[in-house]
Amino acid sequence: MIQKLTYIRRIAAQILCLLTLSVPTFSYGQTAPVVVELFSSQGCASCPPVDEFLFELAQQRNIIALGWHVDYWDYIGWKDAFAHPAFTERQKAYAPALKQRMIYTPEFIINGAESLKVGRRAEIAALIQKYAHLAPGADLSVRRVGASYDVMLQNAQSTGRYDVQLVSVSPFDTVEISHGENAGRRLDYANSVTGWKNLGRWDGLGQTTYETGVLGPGRYAVLVQHQNNGEIVAAEWLN
Repeated sequence: MIQKLTYIRRIAAQILCLLTLSVPTFSYGQTAPVVVELFSSQGCASCPPVDEFLFELAQQRNIIALGWHVDYWDYIGWKDAFAHPAFTERQKAYAPALKQRMIYTPEFIINGAESLKVGRRAEIAALIQKYAHLAPGADLSVRRVGASYDVMLQNAQSTGRYDVQLVSVSPFDTVEISHGENAGRRLDYANSVTGWKNLGRWDGLGQTTYETGVLGPGRYAVLVQHQNNGEIVAAEWLN
């Protein structure tokens, strides 16, 4: 009986260890969220494990996890329901900014500043931890006004041109894939991007306010990013 209990405890400890490794936790030196962008596709055979990791990251406080689905895998036999040409263009725009010769999936980009290929989770977690301890590059605050939001910016660490972007996501979806490289699989997705637009440009000088307008269903985040897909200096969830 004692041997049986010891064996059960050993198995339980192993399971707990695996769970700890698969869902990293982070400590934060400041209050600004870290933006984790994943460029992925439902038609990409290498993407499901990384999509699963993004799903886990989306549960973490102070992480804005965004799943951008690209459309260049659609020709294989499965059209990704979340894919959009504009999302592919966003990934392409990152390539020169990050000094890359080509784009690929899956690809993680952390705070618009560093890129990682197919995920070694420990490396991604280390990058997130790095940016979690950096002070934000500007003060961003959000105020709800009826069905809309005011986004207020001030105190940029450096002047320049910034894009103030509004991104909408679908918090949770389950998709059954019937064709393509992932045929027969039932996959869960978190924070798949459904919309993206510029609220305006900011020069980093003085205080400026932007109005989001009435928002539809889903969840929304604001990103303040150096123009031409530079570093993201501030970000916040609206809801």
